[in-house]
Amino acid sequence: MPHQINIAYFAWVKEGLGRDQDIISYPENVETIGQLIEYLQSKDAVYGDVFANLKRLRFALDQEFAGLDAKLNKASELAIFPPVTGG
Repeated sequence: MPHQINIAYFAWVKEGLGRDQDIISYPENVETIGQLIEYLQSKDAVYGDVFANLKRLRFALDQEFAGLDAKLNKASELAIFPPVTGG
């Protein structure tokens, strides 16, 4: 049975995709953030362009910072955003 997650996009990620969120169904074999990104890239070229350099992105699962190897488990939200800088 596929899993579902809400993905929220911020800053230039949102601009590049042309939307601020998606609700994605993904297969059971997708277990980490990195695998979910790869899955999205395989589904649509626009994800490939926006997610081309993952070092320029940060991730949070259910409002907790996470790396690409973090397990999705039953998270309900993934946020994707560029690093925040202060001034």
